[in-house]
Amino acid sequence: MKRIVFALTALTLGIAGTAIQPAAAANVKVTPLGGQDGEFCRLDRALVFEDPNGTRLLYDAGRTVAGPDDPRLGKIDVVLVSHVHGDHLGDKHIKLDDAGTCGKPKFAVSATPNSNSVNIAFAKKAKIVTGSEIPRVLAGKLKGLGGNPKDSMLARFGSMKTVGGVGITTVPAAHSNGLSPGFIGGTLGKDLKAAGLTAYVGPPTGYVLKFTNGLVVYLSGDTGITAEQDLVVRGHYKANLAMMNIGDTFTTGPAEAAYVINSLVKPQAVIASHANEEATNGGKVRSGTRTEKFIKASNVPVHVPLSGRTMEFDGGGKCVSGC
Repeated sequence: MKRIVFALTALTLGIAGTAIQPAAAANVKVTPLGGQDGEFCRLDRALVFEDPNGTRLLYDAGRTVAGPDDPRLGKIDVVLVSHVHGDHLGDKHIKLDDAGTCGKPKFAVSATPNSNSVNIAFAKKAKIVTGSEIPRVLAGKLKGLGGNPKDSMLARFGSMKTVGGVGITTVPAAHSNGLSPGFIGGTLGKDLKAAGLTAYVGPPTGYVLKFTNGLVVYLSGDTGITAEQDLVVRGHYKANLAMMNIGDTFTTGPAEAAYVINSLVKPQAVIASHANEEATNGGKVRSGTRTEKFIKASNVPVHVPLSGRTMEFDGGGKCVSGC
């Protein structure tokens, strides 16, 4: 009898343990794709978000994703582009076997006129979800490659698209959004270049993402301080994890970014982004950097996006693994 009771107890514990597994695994995975493995470098922008249901979103592929064949990408269901500057849309990109250094990255492969983001979306058969007038531009690029222009989807301020179970909306950002002549080509591209102009495609954006485990993420894009960070991002969407640019070049610097986090968005944690510096050495934050200043000025945990190192966040915005 004791053996039967023991066996039943073991079986019950085994079933309970199995039942616990989905809850333990119900985290959002965030993997930075930078230029140097294990580091946070000058032009690192790209992040991959993976929902617990398997949906994977690539944010701002920029120049540090080595095109559609980058083995770090895996399956991509959605591509997000905050604005069309080359370091976010991707006018060129690294070779994985020759990416330069953390302080001096090497972008040997041209991605114009289509862009790194469009090339990846086409190859992965992914949706591109953007705001402003960007969808029409990217739809034309997809069509030119032989893809489906309807895969370029619009998410306007105040609306939310759901793709693969993940809610996606755009929010205002204070920056510029000019499409370089290199992406345009032809006579118009030549004329714009000669005049020193870009093609305006509407205002830049940030994003709010709602994941199936309850996590709500604010992606700042390139921005300054805005009232919407309080009224919309915190007040309406209640973001509990933020990704905040700290580069101090036409955007918030570390002090301004910390103000956004501490006083406006008020998330549970923040991922530093767009530092425009060699932020780490050997995976450790370098002294005197913007990244260090941002960490010291923030009232919540600051997670440094080391390339290739996956972080996992629960529904409340707490990092539970990899941080």
